Amino acid sequence: MRAAPIALWDSALKPATALADMAAGLRLEAVPEAARHRGKLSILDALGVGLASNAFVYADRALAGISALAGEAGSCSVIGRKERLPVRDAALANGILIHGLDFDDTHLTSIVHPTAACLPCALSLGEALNVDGPSFLTAYMAGMETAVRVGAAVKGGFHHVGFHATGIVAHFSSAVIAAKLLGLSTRQIVEAQGIAASTASGVQVFLEDGAWTKRFHPGWGAVAGITAARLAGADFTGPSRPYEGKFGLFDTHLQDKAGHADLDIMVTDLGTRWHFADTALKPYPVCHFIHGCADAAIELSRSVDWRDIAAVEAFLPKDTMPIVAEPAAAKERPTTDYEAKFSAQFVVATCLIKGRFNLPELQEEALRDPQVRELATRVACSIDSASAFPQFFSGGVKLTLKDGRELFRHIRVNSGAGERALDTESVAAKFMASASLAVDGTKAAAVQEIVLDIENRTVAELTAALRI
Repeated sequence: MRAAPIALWDSALKPATALADMAAGLRLEAVPEAARHRGKLSILDALGVGLASNAFVYADRALAGISALAGEAGSCSVIGRKERLPVRDAALANGILIHGLDFDDTHLTSIVHPTAACLPCALSLGEALNVDGPSFLTAYMAGMETAVRVGAAVKGGFHHVGFHATGIVAHFSSAVIAAKLLGLSTRQIVEAQGIAASTASGVQVFLEDGAWTKRFHPGWGAVAGITAARLAGADFTGPSRPYEGKFGLFDTHLQDKAGHADLDIMVTDLGTRWHFADTALKPYPVCHFIHGCADAAIELSRSVDWRDIAAVEAFLPKDTMPIVAEPAAAKERPTTDYEAKFSAQFVVATCLIKGRFNLPELQEEALRDPQVRELATRVACSIDSASAFPQFFSGGVKLTLKDGRELFRHIRVNSGAGERALDTESVAAKFMASASLAVDGTKAAAVQEIVLDIENRTVAELTAALRI
């Protein structure tokens, strides 16, 4: 393993160069076993969600459009499907499937879905290049660390100015992954990041009407990242300061908030501190910002009959209110599964009545449930003054009962995060439940076995198990 001099991680070093050097020199054994295992759990979780997506209409529509774009069939697999596509088209399709249900992992400090930003590229390009499991896992982890550090540097800033952070970081993480898989040099990995800066985008206007474009963002980042790496490999030049340079990512995307970006986060302890291992896996298929409230509502449902509730107040982190609670009139009456995922009012009402929130709670019949819809109109959302956001997605629920009593629960550490992280058994159970919507138990078990033993397998084995 190449030992990096301590001076390499000095904050004066350009972030793109530091990230490139980390990726170029990374060896699997340099990542602690615990972090590697968390990475494999995130991959397993994402593939289960990707399989489940095939039970929803957007999957067929997305594949129809992508297949028409691809024209002739390719050699790369699509999760849970028989189609074979060219590498970039397969990466786009797999990105839509992994992120489509918004049930994939989240790094809470970065507020990005890192596996959706990394796995589509690693899986599709890894299959195209016929790489072994260790090479696949190493590139994936280099991308994961890139994604979470870029996201953490802006401190939620992308969301505040209307960008979907995952859609942005996916371009850079995918460029790093693709470059690593292609064996590019440090200089070329810098070039790949520089090229990716010209494609990184993803606007949040989908929040207005529940449109499907959020599902598309990380897969498009994979397409761009593969493109950037191939260009860099041919010595096509890109800017060396794509993040902090004048008119670079932070300047153009954050505008007057660009000064808040923290470049030290991108380089400090790089190669020794693996932030991606702190990624939280979701227990609920809704926006992660609502998870604390969902936990609180489920706890309260065990001690009260929802019919006795006169009013509900849900407490959320201040910065998340425009995304999951406003405008209240629209959030109280979601008409699509995607609108429901981003409605604290609907999620809290569902949890209070049913004591759970799983994929069936997003089906058409559940969205039309008159009892849930009526209670949702009585859920008022307020700022949580006790929130631990962004370290955790805290939340609380206060109930006023018809007899005048009040009940309150506050969750500081949302389930799936921190000391409440899902363990191997819980992740495996979630994977099997998700995968069962698309494949039988035998096939799902085969995928699980390969992922958890990926160091001794190949990407070809994994993608073959994922096909139907």
